[in-house]
Amino acid sequence: MKAIALTILGACCLAGCAKTTSTGSDSTPVQEAPAQMSAPFDADSAYSFIARQVEFGPRVPGTAAHTACGDWLEQKLRETGCEVIVQRVTLHAFDGTPLPARNIFARFNPQAADRTLLLAHWDTRPWADNDPDSANHSKPVPGANDGASGVGVLLEVARQLNLAGSDKGIDILFTDAEDYGSDGDEDSWALGTRYFAENPPVAGYAPKQAVLLDMVGGAGSIFTREYFSNQYAPALLDDLWASARATGNEQLFSNTPGGAITDDHLELLKVGIPTVDIIGFSPDGGFLPTWHTLRDDMTNISRETLQAVGTTLMHWLSK
Repeated sequence: MKAIALTILGACCLAGCAKTTSTGSDSTPVQEAPAQMSAPFDADSAYSFIARQVEFGPRVPGTAAHTACGDWLEQKLRETGCEVIVQRVTLHAFDGTPLPARNIFARFNPQAADRTLLLAHWDTRPWADNDPDSANHSKPVPGANDGASGVGVLLEVARQLNLAGSDKGIDILFTDAEDYGSDGDEDSWALGTRYFAENPPVAGYAPKQAVLLDMVGGAGSIFTREYFSNQYAPALLDDLWASARATGNEQLFSNTPGGAITDDHLELLKVGIPTVDIIGFSPDGGFLPTWHTLRDDMTNISRETLQAVGTTLMHWLSK
């Protein structure tokens, strides 16, 4: 999404790139014996939630598809019985374009003091600027993996939480205006999450931890230890990767140090919330070839990848 630049995180100056890999870090996570455990998660259901988003068309802020999909997401979350709070705000893109954005925030058991935040962006890239055919560079991306996959997994998590009747304080955030950025502007990405972090919809909101899902449905994906997650939330990352091993998904959740990614999680790390980015890579260390192309459609979504991410997350939430 853009070239390497500088990101300020607290008092530290970090090299980052928005969904573009950079230098990883050495890490030796604690190894645990695998346990034969699983938690309910239906990859077919998550797949259908992704397909429905894609059916609306590219969810670019300011379009009819974006409005219709946002309404549907609100409805689906309310069907789970959680409290839903919607942040509507006009943000401004790097080029001054006004973006009518909508952050959709759902709370299970809002009375619980300890909170865990799960999030994914629901907007899509306005331009397929990585497409091998330059004629497609001005066309919007379908966003099946880059956007809809994380949302689809979290909709299924919400459905399962409702069925299980969990008493834990779990929040789900669908954040907007993540993907309307410029390669030349470090601050042009993750606009919705930045607004959420700076303007929490609940006074004093400070979740204990957060997990970001981004591009979690692509066929052939693996999940490495993203650099900023490993540097600033290593215990949380270790705990999530332990759940991957416990559910038999260690082949997809690699202990390999990953690249530094500027993504929604950085906006939460900046305000002191330990956050891990579960983000899909190709085995060669880059992003999948569908990234920011017109091929980011349902033909490249894998139920097996969705199942690995979903069962890992549900196991972790059940601890």
